[in-house]
Formats: sequence, structure tokens, C-alpha cells
Amino acid sequence: MTEKDFDVQGFARDINELLILSTLRSQAKHGYQIALDVETDSNGLFRFRHGTLYPILHRLEAEGLIRGSWSKGGGRRKKVYSLTGTGRGHLSGETHRVHEIMSRLMQVLGHRDEAPA
Repeated sequence: MTEKDFDVQGFARDINELLILSTLRSQAKHGYQIALDVETDSNGLFRFRHGTLYPILHRLEAEGLIRGSWSKGGGRRKKVYSLTGTGRGHLSGETHRVHEIMSRLMQVLGHRDEAPA
């Protein structure tokens, strides 16, 4: 990765997408459950608002990274999302990229701490 590959403004969007993909890794879930699981798994650090989550879900579905289907059964219908094979590959590659970015960031921060005062 080069400096030109990293978009600081896009990084938050990428993190939100990865949080969604990651929570779908183990099983299909509806949007509200995705939001709850992300919040729980991050001890409240990451939260989705209704106006934020659903546009991301629709975009991921359009990109073929997740698949949505309407639940059948009693009660209110819910759209349930599952991770596609393409989504699994994307999650794996992007997780590696985020790890590399964070590693570089920590190197810079650590280097700054060692500078003479």
C-alpha cells in the first residue's frame, strides 16, 4: 500500500462496512440485530444509527458483498442479511489492510513518543 492508496476520509466508511460484514460472518441477521451486535461486541465504541446503517446495508447488497432476503413467518417481516462468498473475501482482504494501516499508525505514534522533548 502506498500513501496514494489511503483515503483518510474514506477510512471511517470502510470501518463501518467491515463491522457489518464481520458481524454477519457467523450467521444471517436483520439490520437491528447487526446494530446491536456491533455495539455489544465493541463495548459501545461503535454504534449505528438508523439513518447510517441501512444505506450501508443497501450499498453492500448492491455490491454483492451481502445478500438480503425477507423473513417469512409470524409477525412483522424483516429483511435478513447474510454474507456472500465475495463478502467473505472482501472482509478478509480489508481486515488485512486495516491491520496494516493501524500498524503503521502505531509505528508513527510510537516514534513520536521517543522523540526528544
